[in-house]
Amino acid sequence: MTPHSTRTSAELYAELKAGPFVIAGPCVLESYELALEVAFALKNAAAQAGLYAVFKSSYDKANRTSAQSFRGPGVDLGLEWLARIREESGLPVTTDIHEPQDVAQVAQFVDILQIPAFLCRQTALLLSAGQSGKIVNVKKGQFLSPWEMEHVCAKIASVGNRQILVTERGTSFGYNNLVVDMRSLPIMAATGYPVIMDATHSVQLPGGQGASSGGDRRMVPVIARAAVAAGVQGVFLECHPEPDQALCDGPNSLRLSDLPKLLQQLAAIWSVTREQ
Repeated sequence: MTPHSTRTSAELYAELKAGPFVIAGPCVLESYELALEVAFALKNAAAQAGLYAVFKSSYDKANRTSAQSFRGPGVDLGLEWLARIREESGLPVTTDIHEPQDVAQVAQFVDILQIPAFLCRQTALLLSAGQSGKIVNVKKGQFLSPWEMEHVCAKIASVGNRQILVTERGTSFGYNNLVVDMRSLPIMAATGYPVIMDATHSVQLPGGQGASSGGDRRMVPVIARAAVAAGVQGVFLECHPEPDQALCDGPNSLRLSDLPKLLQQLAAIWSVTREQ
């Protein structure tokens, strides 16, 4: 692999398109030390499984259920931490963006710009992300059909950026619940862009705990294995050393100690599907 310090966006995107890969990390940057611990655990687990790895965490969770919920360290400190993690671990990094005016600053520090599911139809945000020249990962909104992602991707491509990833993260199923329709994966793959399965947000119960979201992390490996068997090129996993103490999305986060085993399982399934 090309050393991270000299890898261009085009080279990184080519590696991701070739797959398979995993994007993982804590939901939000709680502390630099915790984030770095997760980054190195991810790097080691992915290397042992023979998978490409990208570190993910958010400097600001702008869509928390309650105004009292922890949002993160903020843009300046958060980007400083991400840049240090990128340098020390050698992993590419990604984080959420929420406003068009954030793009230029964030793009200086990360390799992939992530569009949150709730913002996947925000035209100005998509165009600004595309104009950055960075890889753009768009999460499909819980309210969106998979075939509508074609129009989302077309907005980014309209500014000349075809370095696009599309992520499935479940569909609203009544109140405070999500369901994953595996048919969405080949439908989104028809866009021609790599498809990722977000196996942790897909088991989330939005707002299910009143002032915060719930979830069932026991189902994370089930969703991840099924999606890999269905043909996705990447899997997205939020993971934490102690999910029950996590400041964001703990109920649906994978325990960090369970990551190596799951990645080994996914690598084995990928090896079979790629042979086919």
